[in-house]
Amino acid sequence: MSPTTTALTGFVVWSLALLVLMEAVRTWLVMTRKVAPNGFVPDNANLSPFMQRLARAHANCIEGLPIFGGLMVIAIISNRSHVTDPLAHIFLGARVVQSAIHLISISPHAVTLRFSAFAIQMAIGCYWAFRLIAG
Repeated sequence: MSPTTTALTGFVVWSLALLVLMEAVRTWLVMTRKVAPNGFVPDNANLSPFMQRLARAHANCIEGLPIFGGLMVIAIISNRSHVTDPLAHIFLGARVVQSAIHLISISPHAVTLRFSAFAIQMAIGCYWAFRLIAG
């Protein structure tokens, strides 16, 4: 697999892993009768701060997947992954770091680091878009 294909697959798998973790905790909460099966809201607002951060970290991935994943798909299907390959693993690393920081803390320092990881992704995405459009 090319670095772009690996990064795209990693992005999807990371999004899935966050979802599986969230649903595993939700299942445990139902099985231990701490929350009714119909007692969940999409953003986990009625659950622990960790679960709220987990829901948001997963949502961040889902929100970014059409944009950043779309650029990688465009590169792959147009046989231009040479544009995305050099930064593909850096992009994926920044995505995982962003989510991990989101899960760990919402302190001002953590939020600054999380935004920095997101800014890296945005810069890479803008660069990819420009290069894919410019030819």
